[in-house]
Amino acid sequence: MSGLKIAFTGLPRQYNALREEILDVTDAVLRSGNLMSGNYTAEFESWLARKNHSNHAITCHSGTQALEIIARYYANPYDNALRVLIPAMTYPATANAFITAGWTVDIGDTDYHGIMDSGKVPYPNNYDAVCLVGLYGASINRDKKFWNKHFWIVIEDGAQHWLSNNCQRFGNATAISFDPTKNLPNYGNGGAIVTDDQALLDFARDYTNNGKASKHAAAGSNSRMSEIDCAQMMVKTRYIDEWQLRRKNIAAHWWYRLKDDTRVRCLIDYTNFDKHSFHKFVIDVDNRDQLQQKLADRGIETKIHYRDPLHELPAYQHLQGPSILSPASSLARRCLSLPIYPELTDLEVEYIIDSLLDCV
Repeated sequence: MSGLKIAFTGLPRQYNALREEILDVTDAVLRSGNLMSGNYTAEFESWLARKNHSNHAITCHSGTQALEIIARYYANPYDNALRVLIPAMTYPATANAFITAGWTVDIGDTDYHGIMDSGKVPYPNNYDAVCLVGLYGASINRDKKFWNKHFWIVIEDGAQHWLSNNCQRFGNATAISFDPTKNLPNYGNGGAIVTDDQALLDFARDYTNNGKASKHAAAGSNSRMSEIDCAQMMVKTRYIDEWQLRRKNIAAHWWYRLKDDTRVRCLIDYTNFDKHSFHKFVIDVDNRDQLQQKLADRGIETKIHYRDPLHELPAYQHLQGPSILSPASSLARRCLSLPIYPELTDLEVEYIIDSLLDCV
């Protein structure tokens, strides 16, 4: 099987499969001349609300912007800085959204699966909010009683996990990303806020259109998904359940092949397969960097999510957080993400796992 090349994402394959449908709706929008806030936008937002068992959804420019708008909404009535706890294993956008909105950010340690550890929050009542991240697509519902008891604001950065646990939300609001690398990808930036809070919806609607809804009584920004984006996303909503099932089947097969191999720890717990969104398939290995190079030599592209936890990045080292001996720091030095997407062929699925077992 020499010469086989497997990219980390299947975006070109996905587009080729949907090309005619994508071009049809794009042409329809352009012919209509209604390029912003039209029927496709309303339809996509309605689909998102239903999918997430929520009352409201509003699209915006990115997942980062969605989280920042949520942070601004909850900070809005206060003059003093609020304090939020976020996990060490997440993309910097999680921290940036709150910092930009004026919050004081503390970084919480995670368990060895990268999920924030409720048992390591010594003074939970010192915080105004917690932002939870279902790393790699894991469900965050495990400790929901703890988070709801001790934090009056529970926010989900759902960029990776919003499709987990049958899209059941338990926080005050959830930020979603449609970045091209996500399970439901846009062809550029895109995000959404999902909530049951009508006041948050009104705030977001006003903020994303420069305060137009309130006749500019409040400041805002220009942060909307275009009508073309939403039309193209509506095409993809027809396939998302099928794509998710394919991801699950690939992950289950790989888990079965790895379950008795002591050299590799799979970060998806098989007992929670029905709750996972399979955004990433991540393994924990001793020789991560060497393994990554060996797989690259076999034509398999892999990624590291994330090479540095937040508390080790220069921009956040001044924030309160765990030490370099923490589980989060350990995981960052050992984790490796394999390519997993619905467009992988069965042959490629076998080639990836066979190569992994040969190279580890």
